[in-house]
Amino acid sequence: MEVLREKVEEEEEAEREEAAERAEWARTEKMMRPVEVRKEETTLTQEMLRDLEKKLSEIQIPISAELPAFTKDTIDISKLPVSYKTNTPKEEHLLQVADNFSRQYSHLCPDRVPLFLHPLNECEVPKFVSTTLRPTLMPYPELYNWDSCAQFVSDFLTMVPLPDPLKPTVQKEEKVLPKKYTVRPPRDLCSRFEQEQEVKKQQEIRAQEKKQLREEEERLMEAEKAKPDALHGLRVHSWVLVLSGKREVPENFFIDAFTGHSYSTQDERFLGIESLWNHKNYWINMQDCWNCCKDLIFDLGDPVRWEYMLLGTDKSQLSLTEEDDSGINDEDDVENLGKEDEDKSFDMPHSWVEQIEISPEAFETRCPNGKKVIQYKRAKLEKWAPYLNSNGLVSRLTTYKDLECTNILEIKEWYQNREDMLELKHINKTTDLKIDYFKPGHPHALRVHSYKSMQPEMDRVIEFYETARVDGLIKREETASTMTEYYQGRPDFLSYRHANFRPRVKKLALSSAESNPRPIVKITEQFFRNPEKPAEEDVAERVFLLAEERIQLRYHCRDDHITASKREFLRRTEVDSKGNRIIMTPDMCISFEVEPMEHTKKLLYQYEAMMHLKREEKLSRHQVWESELEVLEILKLREEEEAAHTLTISIYDTKRNEKSKEYREAMERVMHEEHLRQVETQLDYLAPFLAQLPPGEKLTRWQAVRLKDECLSDFKQRLINKANLIQARFEKETQELQKKQQWYQENQVTLTPEDEDLYLSYCSQAMFRIRILEQRLNRHKELAPLKYLALEEKLYKDPRLGELQKIFA
Repeated sequence: MEVLREKVEEEEEAEREEAAERAEWARTEKMMRPVEVRKEETTLTQEMLRDLEKKLSEIQIPISAELPAFTKDTIDISKLPVSYKTNTPKEEHLLQVADNFSRQYSHLCPDRVPLFLHPLNECEVPKFVSTTLRPTLMPYPELYNWDSCAQFVSDFLTMVPLPDPLKPTVQKEEKVLPKKYTVRPPRDLCSRFEQEQEVKKQQEIRAQEKKQLREEEERLMEAEKAKPDALHGLRVHSWVLVLSGKREVPENFFIDAFTGHSYSTQDERFLGIESLWNHKNYWINMQDCWNCCKDLIFDLGDPVRWEYMLLGTDKSQLSLTEEDDSGINDEDDVENLGKEDEDKSFDMPHSWVEQIEISPEAFETRCPNGKKVIQYKRAKLEKWAPYLNSNGLVSRLTTYKDLECTNILEIKEWYQNREDMLELKHINKTTDLKIDYFKPGHPHALRVHSYKSMQPEMDRVIEFYETARVDGLIKREETASTMTEYYQGRPDFLSYRHANFRPRVKKLALSSAESNPRPIVKITEQFFRNPEKPAEEDVAERVFLLAEERIQLRYHCRDDHITASKREFLRRTEVDSKGNRIIMTPDMCISFEVEPMEHTKKLLYQYEAMMHLKREEKLSRHQVWESELEVLEILKLREEEEAAHTLTISIYDTKRNEKSKEYREAMERVMHEEHLRQVETQLDYLAPFLAQLPPGEKLTRWQAVRLKDECLSDFKQRLINKANLIQARFEKETQELQKKQQWYQENQVTLTPEDEDLYLSYCSQAMFRIRILEQRLNRHKELAPLKYLALEEKLYKDPRLGELQKIFA
């Protein structure tokens, strides 16, 4: 507090010199300043205050009379610890220090906003802000880095505007009490004709209102662009400051707790800083924020720029130069300085809040109740916890055309843990275009599926992960009359295939697509350059004109040529109408060669080339037909996936993984039975029977035989009772299952799908219980004789029944 102490001494000296001026300022409830400065600033300050008061008076801000927000109605304070309801002597001392600090601050800086030092907590008890922070190490790796930790915190927080944007207070929501008594509405005696006329009139009015609304929106958009903010720089806000140095942080930056986004300290949206605090100390910014936060120096060890409240707490040290550092060498001064600090130091009390404990379920839920809705201008963002929705939906962004958010423009939905690997669904309401994005792992290696309808032979674009397909297919574009495919990395260097279709005679059905494919009119194929072949023999484009029975070839162009060779074949049937074999003629091949060669002019070469092209044509037609079938399979699979929307569950998720849960329960049951068996073996089986005899008396032969018989008889009866109990439970479960099956037979027609699912689930569980009871009964029947013989042998060997051994010796 050295800087504050010096300023207080200057003020006291000025008060002694200017007593008359001080009395005048006391009547106006203003703090005293030096005479020269006061005379220059008095008029300016009053004018500024009057202008600000006039501007703020024009702004109507609804302020609730009921404060604070946290009351006994909203929070059950009876379950809170004692530290929430009372203050320790050290905390009371800290509050007194904070009040003294606040009074000195208000005295020296009357024009600045009052400090936010000790607000009321849930129990309406004042607590110092630094004691509300309790550093806690959580067992989740996602919370170790600032970005994922900030996103986690922002999901829990909900942005609620303050009733007064100039004060850090919270408004309490008013509850509307339901009405106990209501008046019955009168009978409707209106004419239908009048109602129809009124409907027409209302439609015209609504159309006129829509027109006016559009004009109003346009006007508002123009007004919003140039509309000044009357409260610019006056609103209250808080955020997080991360200082550089530790954890390899290169520079200082801000974090907005409501959004989880980071901002540079040079960002113009941050206008200034009044104070900052952590769990150890509280600092006031003594620097001028005329240039926002751009020129601020965040050296908290500099008392000139940052005035600290507590002296003895750990704080960032001021960076000293070598000259300043060399001056501190006197050991006596160092000892005296340590004594002075020791006398004036004050340790921060321990935090009064409970330690943060986040269960795995709460960490996964993130948002309150697993759902959060954030409303933006012309947009709405919805978030859900994983596995909360049965279809795996975790986030949805809806954008609107109007400010009222009634006319939807587009929807984006993000998914997680989908078995079909669906990651994002983009729906454009204007064009009705839907785009599905998939992660790697789909059975058909889908990456993007763009479509308007799931019906076959409609406009769609399907993109694939080419590394997951053996044919190297990248993308397939389909319309009502065409199909285009793009390839990469194939051994035959195929890069492009385009097929044209003509309408089929019969109507299309999913079951008849294989038997009635679309007639192919034209197939166009393009190839990459094969470096192992010369350019004049490497085909660049191949066109099969099936209707015209022609085949066109275009070869690659050499680097030193400007024209490529071309060749066209007239494809005819191999036999004529009389059955005679057709011979290859020169007019069946028309070619243009840049550099003619002798072997290409021979009919044998042309005949072999045409035969090869016929085989390739047949193969291309078959591949086009297979592509059509694959599209039908993809559409059918996508419809099944959308209907089922099955989610994947990790084997480590024992809560949701039913198989793992059943296995764990079975293991626990086996361990429990084993424990009971061990306890049973440790019991003294003769204790109840020996208690009937006088203590310390030696057993006779007759008494030993009688104890043996009674013990075996009792054990035998217990085995019979256990078998009867298991049999009774088995018969009860069987009867209940038969009744349930009879009920299902009687009401099978009227049952809903949900009721059928419940019935099947009950049958499955009942059969499981019946099977377990049957196994336990069979096991009991097998082990009962062995247990009886084992007990009989133990009785013969028991030293307390020694007379039995003499009888059978």
